[in-house]
Amino acid sequence: MQNQRVLVVDDDKNICELIRLYLEKEGFSVVLAYDGQSAVELFKENTPSVVLLDVMLPKMDGFQVCREIRRISNIPIIMLTAKGETFDKVLGLELGADDYMVKPFENKELVARIKAVLRRYDPKDNKDKEVIYPNIVINLTNYELKINGNAIDIPPKELELLYFLATNPNKVFTREQLLETVWGFDYFGDSRTVDVHVKRLREKLELAGEQNWQLKTVWGVGYKFEVK
Repeated sequence: MQNQRVLVVDDDKNICELIRLYLEKEGFSVVLAYDGQSAVELFKENTPSVVLLDVMLPKMDGFQVCREIRRISNIPIIMLTAKGETFDKVLGLELGADDYMVKPFENKELVARIKAVLRRYDPKDNKDKEVIYPNIVINLTNYELKINGNAIDIPPKELELLYFLATNPNKVFTREQLLETVWGFDYFGDSRTVDVHVKRLREKLELAGEQNWQLKTVWGVGYKFEVK
């Protein structure tokens, strides 16, 4: 994995060092951070290919760090949590995390997860990721949603879900297909997560008024972005 840099963020220096040794053996370069504030600063300085981000951190927790990174980049983020810790997977994913792992984990699995998120992320694909319909512009490059010309605050996963459906108009997707495609891995939570995201999206899309498009439920199947 030449030229692939991993930012490892964990307040346990022993864990950081073990991860660093193993990843360097696999050909990655590694940058270490031991608190949330340093993680954000190092991210801006080093532009890593992927971030391994512990949830429990001093100065700024992992969720806050994830939020800060997502304001400026869609570089893959894998959240890390210790076994027994309370970890809101839905919150982490909504903030833009791509995957999560529970410590302790096998080094081989860690490398496999890193390679998987890197395969899904291609910087060349991030150019001009924009879809436009009457009164709405969905831009995945800048993670921006505009309705009637006004920028709308929206969590990353809601925008990614809307973008995916809008770029596949009139095609019906099951909840499981949406979880696998938008969240990017086999999601072991409740598929109703999709329902929650769709509900929040509809509240925002109502601002556009009556249009020739709508986010529609196909009962017994899933959802589609219907264009008439």
